[in-house]
Amino acid sequence: MPRLLIIIISAVFVNNFVLSRFLGICPFLGVSKKIDTAVGMGLAVTFVMTVASAFTYMVYNWILVPLNVEYLYNIAFILVIASLVQMVEMVIQKVSPALYSALGVYLPLITTNCAVLGVAVLNMQENYNLLESVVNGCFAALGFTLGITLFAGVRERIAHNRILQAFEGFPIALLSAGLMAIAFLGFQGLV
Repeated sequence: MPRLLIIIISAVFVNNFVLSRFLGICPFLGVSKKIDTAVGMGLAVTFVMTVASAFTYMVYNWILVPLNVEYLYNIAFILVIASLVQMVEMVIQKVSPALYSALGVYLPLITTNCAVLGVAVLNMQENYNLLESVVNGCFAALGFTLGITLFAGVRERIAHNRILQAFEGFPIALLSAGLMAIAFLGFQGLV
């Protein structure tokens, strides 16, 4: 149990994929203009990362290792992730067309989101068992959701304030993201 707690705290705060490892920056910057779309993207990424962690563990340990073809893990992981993203995209399109259109091109880009592939590779490199892989994937995604939602809140608040013309738009967003990353670096000594 203490090992799972360490994995959870580490995944959400200490090794936050987007604010400490700097993975998944494309959806972080692209979908974080409104809290609603940020939460929707975070939930989609959470589902994909959690399920992908389980499936990539099984593919790696139950198929690739016994066949002695571990070097194919990147291709296998990408196929698993792409399949899951297609499923999520179809479900969101049917259940919430408004969210589907708000996420736009960023929804299919979860396939190439390096945070999703990163968690699968990290689970393999850390030699996590199935439960630890799923817990790490789920809470890494919740850390991503936390980061993107906080950033969306900051961006919404900034949109209603006067800003120097040189900083309007993307420059202030990057500056805000950098300050958030510095804040999350304060968790580095926790675990």
